[in-house]
Amino acid sequence: MIEMYGIPNCDTIKKAKLWLAEHDVSYLFHNYKKEAPDAEMLAAWVDVVGWEVLLNKRGTTWRKLAEAERQEMNRDKAISLMCQNPSMIKRPVLVIDQHIEVGFSAEVYAGLFA
Repeated sequence: MIEMYGIPNCDTIKKAKLWLAEHDVSYLFHNYKKEAPDAEMLAAWVDVVGWEVLLNKRGTTWRKLAEAERQEMNRDKAISLMCQNPSMIKRPVLVIDQHIEVGFSAEVYAGLFA
């Protein structure tokens, strides 16, 4: 089973969903806002892709953090922040068996589903 994690109104999620639909790839969607990943799941993802990849430092949620909260970031602090603020998790996160793909690229998706 392919699972996609994200926020439905995110433009990148919309692009990824459209690509999957156009290529007849079925998946189960998990809305971060309603079903936020817990610390255990985030830790498992971080073990595969790294917290630097998973933590979204480009979004408004990150920018709204106090400077002190953004300093000296590490694995545990990043996981804690993502648990508290699921919007800080990059989107989409696509889980295919043991493979985790963060973000959307038509070229990467084409390679995954060739």
